[in-house]
Amino acid sequence: MTLQLENVAIAVHGRTLIHGLSASIEPGSVLAVMGPSGSGKSSLLAWIAGTLEPPFEARGSLRLDGEELSTRPIQQRRIGLLFQDDLLFPHLSVLGNLLFALPAGERGTRVRAAEAALDEAGLAGFGPRLPGSLSGGQRSRVSLLRALLAGPAALLLDEPFSKLDAALRVQMRQFTFTALAARRVPTLLVTHDEADVPPGAQVIRLADA
Repeated sequence: MTLQLENVAIAVHGRTLIHGLSASIEPGSVLAVMGPSGSGKSSLLAWIAGTLEPPFEARGSLRLDGEELSTRPIQQRRIGLLFQDDLLFPHLSVLGNLLFALPAGERGTRVRAAEAALDEAGLAGFGPRLPGSLSGGQRSRVSLLRALLAGPAALLLDEPFSKLDAALRVQMRQFTFTALAARRVPTLLVTHDEADVPPGAQVIRLADA
């Protein structure tokens, strides 16, 4: 699926943060949005996700494979969001966290899908463990798997690597963008770090938009 933004403008209290932003994100590709604090990066993510609230105002078109999403409620947009923090449920096991994201169905089938995802991420056998027993990199991988198992048509990444140390950032970047490309998920990445931007990605700097 292709995610398209056309003539997006976002303002607050009469001040324009984003003016006339347009972009097309093809299946499996990445658009990186960069800019200083206060430039509207988080507001753009909120508008795409369907969570932007007053006093912010927005206009423009958001289409997924030609279907307009900007007027749809958040639950109908099929757009996933991955934050800086992993936001795993601490009282649920790793498997429980993954099952939470999977559509309803026969439990055995869902468990097998979750365990296959863990194996793919190098976390085979981690299902019974609680998130608090995992390293930061392991929690980040589980968080990404949970987002992917929900079957998003597109994914928003909000500084997802910023709390990892340098070595883990390199590993998680590679794992994340390889997984997204394999699943052909169009992805919008917000980051302050040039190194987070994968090779071949489009880049929009809001100061220049």
